[in-house]
Amino acid sequence: MSLFKARDWWASVLGEGEEFDQGCLCVGDVDNSGSGYDKIVVGSFMGMLRIFSPHPAKPDEQTEADAQLLEVQLPDPIIQVEMGKFVSCSELLHLAVLHPRKLSVYAVSGTAGNVEHGDQYQLRLVYEHNLQRTACNMTYGPFGGVTGHHFICIQSMDGMLMFFEQETYAFGRFLPGFLLPGPLSYCIRTDSFITVSSIRQVECYRYETLAVATDADTRQDSDQQSKSSGKRLTADWTLVLGEEALDICVPNTSSAMSSIFVLGERNLFCVKDNGQIRFMKKLEFNPSCFLPYGSVSEGSTNILMCNHNNMLLVYQDVTLKWVAQLSCVPVAVRVANFPELKGLVVTLSSDGHLQCSYMGTDPSFFTAPKVDAREVNYDEVDTEMKMLQKVIREASKTQDILPRAETEEELTLTAIVSSHLDEVSCAVIPEMNGMPVPSVTVKVKIKNRGAVHSPKMTVCVQPPLGVTQDQFVLDSMGSGCELVVRFSAFLNGHYPPADLCGDIAVSYSSATGIPRVSQCKFNLPLRLVCYPSSAIKNAKYKITVDTNKPPVNLSEVFPDFSEKSENNDSSALGFQLITGSRVIVLASKTSQRYRIQSESFEDIWLVAKELVQRFDWHFASLGVKDFRNSFTGPIPLPEFFETVDHHFELRVNAQKYQDLLSERAVQFRAIQRRLLTRFKDKTPGPLQNLDTLMEGTYRQVIALADAAEDNRERLIQAFTRLRSATHLLILLLSLWQGLSSEQTAILEATLLPLLQDTPQLVREHIHTHTHKPSL
Repeated sequence: MSLFKARDWWASVLGEGEEFDQGCLCVGDVDNSGSGYDKIVVGSFMGMLRIFSPHPAKPDEQTEADAQLLEVQLPDPIIQVEMGKFVSCSELLHLAVLHPRKLSVYAVSGTAGNVEHGDQYQLRLVYEHNLQRTACNMTYGPFGGVTGHHFICIQSMDGMLMFFEQETYAFGRFLPGFLLPGPLSYCIRTDSFITVSSIRQVECYRYETLAVATDADTRQDSDQQSKSSGKRLTADWTLVLGEEALDICVPNTSSAMSSIFVLGERNLFCVKDNGQIRFMKKLEFNPSCFLPYGSVSEGSTNILMCNHNNMLLVYQDVTLKWVAQLSCVPVAVRVANFPELKGLVVTLSSDGHLQCSYMGTDPSFFTAPKVDAREVNYDEVDTEMKMLQKVIREASKTQDILPRAETEEELTLTAIVSSHLDEVSCAVIPEMNGMPVPSVTVKVKIKNRGAVHSPKMTVCVQPPLGVTQDQFVLDSMGSGCELVVRFSAFLNGHYPPADLCGDIAVSYSSATGIPRVSQCKFNLPLRLVCYPSSAIKNAKYKITVDTNKPPVNLSEVFPDFSEKSENNDSSALGFQLITGSRVIVLASKTSQRYRIQSESFEDIWLVAKELVQRFDWHFASLGVKDFRNSFTGPIPLPEFFETVDHHFELRVNAQKYQDLLSERAVQFRAIQRRLLTRFKDKTPGPLQNLDTLMEGTYRQVIALADAAEDNRERLIQAFTRLRSATHLLILLLSLWQGLSSEQTAILEATLLPLLQDTPQLVREHIHTHTHKPSL
């Protein structure tokens, strides 16, 4: 730890909950004032752009409001900000803002104020480029030796370098062997671009080589064309680092030789512009950012480096010259000149701490305050000690992280599921697979202690379950009232559900007008989705559950299924799912094992869950406290991956149908335009079979739409089956390892997919496919 602290000259905290990275900070005369002093430009991932002109605070004034020149909320996140000569008809500095899918160039101008509030600054959009690929970072410079102007190069997330000659898009090139984007910088002396690839080596590409290389719209096209014809893109030189790079910087300190500085995770590399190493410095800490700049000594470079220990280090080549303590961990560091002081160090942390500091020599010593010599009143000390001990005891009674809720809520919900099925079913689909679809009544009791206004009740069950009514608008209730609401639940789809739980929420306003929500859950019976059936001995998928108690009569555990079962054998029970396969439970007569088997792997889940729960209830009613279920394996990962593969295949098909529909729609609109042109022509001419082509395209669009809709229905079913398979896998893992309910909840939050199938799940399936061997 350093004895000296960096002296604060000016500081500010930017927003709340905003995030920043190394590209979110730049300094320069952005408003072209000509004073020679810099302004600070900061952009955040929340899309907030701020410009500051810091100055030291006087004792009686607020600095932030006066120092902040501009604050604009942009619609997209800001990845990087840079200043340069980006406009073709002007040599003034402009501000380039990089968004994930857009590059915007702004002009910042200031108008002198006539009142005491100061000058007024405006941000004007000069031009923007919409990007076809998601951007990662950018660099700029006089590419190709152009004078008086700067061009911009943007690196996309899929490895394409996009070049913009100010208002015009020039060309794009894919980097060979690309996997993940790395830092990017431009070397003026050699007119080349420096980056670090995913194989942990520095690569240099000349601008001339990039300009004449084979052009391609996609990476596959680039690979094919490079093998057949055209100039193949190759690096001018490479240098193996052996570690990931955090940043690359090429300072313009010498016209004779350029030095390329690469900050690694554990080392600092200085490379000549021909790929030879000048020096390497092994670091004893984890760096966060760095900045090389010119030194007063000939042939050397000063380096500002920050680390995760809140330290600011100054190196002259490999020699450490100074160390100072910072108040936070910077992600970006710059050097700027301000009216009162030149060469200030500007740092920005990931949570928005912007600081201008300099390295003084005043040590920071802690001086203990003087203790007032006074007599001690032991009675007051004893009373205070007892009060503090009481507070400690009250606080130590609970270890909850979240604050405890009130002991009694103003409105309480109680959901009671009927133990018998409805005599007259309320199901929308009365019969499936030759079996009647039953329904069950759920009664919700609503009690309140105080007056509630405008209560609304919402019932939520997971597909394919349905309810007779899911929205209830209730009357306002006075104090001490009770209300009963009834609805029926039933199966409403041709596939088995993954969960028989439901949620009820009541939103209301209290007597003081405060909006509140009360919630409760309910569990539907297994009898709602299956019927008793005869037991068969053989099945494709089997799992075995072990217990530590002698085998029990299955008729006692499942009395609602044993009464109507066709098989009188108490060691076997059959469950015929209404929209699924038959599930059989077999009890061993000689051991403490129970086998659950079925022709469908996903259908085992509901019966296995019910079996484990009923075993716990059965032995708890007998007063047995040491009962335990277990599973000895093996974990059925191949069967689980079959379900994942099927769902992933349907997701890929959905994307293919969407792409084909887009292509056919474009073709259909083009034919319509051609026909409309022919019909509007004053001299009628032959249609040249455009009407036949339009009819064929229309049929293709209808056929693709029907196929996409059929695939969507199958995708919904496959998603529910994936949830069932994942639930079963988690149950077996918890029984195998003896996990507690809290540990099982963590496992469910990690492995279970979302409640609804969304496009973001494609990424999860790709991750699962690529990591199957590790599982």
